[in-house]
Amino acid sequence: MSSVSFLLAHLSDAHIGPIPRPNLAELLGKRATGYVNWLRKRAAQHDMSLLARLVDDLLAQKPDHVAMTGDIVNIGLSGEIALAREWLGRLGGPEQVSFSPGNHDAYVPQAMALLNETFAPWSRGDDGAVGFPYLRRRGGVALIGLSSGVPTAPFVASGRLGAKQCADLAELLERAEAEGLARVVLLHHPPHRGGARALRGLDDAGAFENIIAARGAELVLHGHNHRQSLHHLPGPRGKVPVVGVASASAKAATHQPGAAYHLFSIERAGERLAIKGRARGVDNTSGELVDLGALDL
Repeated sequence: MSSVSFLLAHLSDAHIGPIPRPNLAELLGKRATGYVNWLRKRAAQHDMSLLARLVDDLLAQKPDHVAMTGDIVNIGLSGEIALAREWLGRLGGPEQVSFSPGNHDAYVPQAMALLNETFAPWSRGDDGAVGFPYLRRRGGVALIGLSSGVPTAPFVASGRLGAKQCADLAELLERAEAEGLARVVLLHHPPHRGGARALRGLDDAGAFENIIAARGAELVLHGHNHRQSLHHLPGPRGKVPVVGVASASAKAATHQPGAAYHLFSIERAGERLAIKGRARGVDNTSGELVDLGALDL
């Protein structure tokens, strides 16, 4: 195996705002409750100026690649998606940034076609195919992106991979291992049982756990819960770290914890692989962006 030295940045749950004013037709169904929730609560919790500062800080670290794991928008309006595309482009071009959608991106069925078309450049595999899972090889690292975002009923924020995506994931993990790549899996929902509250978790988390137990991975990254978390899943050659990150735009005073992102240093020399993580984000007292310490992977 060749040597690898790779710096991966991970952020999630940007919730780009403010939401463009919808018309009455756009507020039919679940969007009505989501829009009211934005006006009453979420608009005060997410700060776009803070998000801009966090992105500046992230880019200053000069990562080799950036992973964005969903909830880039709020209720799936076409105006929101246009704003989110502009913001994602600021993170970097499709070669430098990988995207996996979340439940707010897939808020309603009528948003799915535009969502998939708009973010296809950032979620296209090396084979040129559009869809999930995708496999992107970057500097000795295999980035495997999944989509757990599916339209759901009002007040439900769960996700699902589905049987085909799970089967394809197992195949890609095996292929990447045979190529000697360090495998990083990207998705929005925490992919383990008990990873989120009722009606908010991944419906087929058990299937994901079984795939990791059989095929393994080096790192799994997700968002969704708006907080830092660490879980380990058993793999064929040891425990696999599953790391959740806080929202990238959350105000510390109204939404705990405050905005943050993660950096992962992936180093391989021969058969030896070392992955180290650290968090950077807003200090709850000063409001400044600071180093929040190492992640105990």
